[in-house]
Amino acid sequence: MSEAPLISVESLTRVYRVGGEEVRALDGVSFEIRRGEWVAVVGQSGSGKSTLMNLIGALDTPSSGRYRINGRDVQGLSDDELADLRNNEIGFVFQTFQLLPRSTALANVELPLVYRGLPRRERREKAAQALEAVGLSNRTHHRPNELSGGQRQRVAIARALVGEPSLLLADEPTGNLDSATGEEIFRLFADLNRRGHTILLVTHEPRLAARCPRAIRLSDGKVVADGPGPDVAVTGPAAGPPRAGAAPAGAAA
Repeated sequence: MSEAPLISVESLTRVYRVGGEEVRALDGVSFEIRRGEWVAVVGQSGSGKSTLMNLIGALDTPSSGRYRINGRDVQGLSDDELADLRNNEIGFVFQTFQLLPRSTALANVELPLVYRGLPRRERREKAAQALEAVGLSNRTHHRPNELSGGQRQRVAIARALVGEPSLLLADEPTGNLDSATGEEIFRLFADLNRRGHTILLVTHEPRLAARCPRAIRLSDGKVVADGPGPDVAVTGPAAGPPRAGAAPAGAAA
């Protein structure tokens, strides 16, 4: 893995105002993720996971602190620059798939490339390759309602991969699937990580976090543990020694 971190988060804080009160959804979160890592962010509802995911995905901006991805400081970017960053650096996988119901699997996967302005023939070739990479080359022209839940999530993963992003950001990717199908999707992420993809998986399930090489546990907007998945998921909020290259100073869902 490269010495330079792909993701660098320093003292990240997000404060919301609800009525007359101030809510600190994230409180001084710091950590790094290096290229090729597979990291789970785990915590109960309200821990700050969703807030952190939105910040890492450049869907929201922090109240304070710094976030860099691939050496680029996200602070101060315009809306157009943030959109460009999301389209080029981050592949999103959502719990609810977020597929266009009237479009084929191929058309859904090529959508990010449409925004990049790639010619149709090149888009189609790349989308077909991405579907093949997730084992769906025989479902190219099927629409979402003709696919199983697991197949729909594979289409969503292919869409996340098609632009060759720096980071795969997966939000509860097995949450809408039965246990057997969820296991298939989890194994697909494991395979993608073996192929070199950097993955950040957000989950409330300790059993999934325990199977990841590294996990970051959040509680009340802070990082309370950061280390090997089995240790962090099993031991809960008791933080051990800081992981090399990471600074468990704070994070929250």
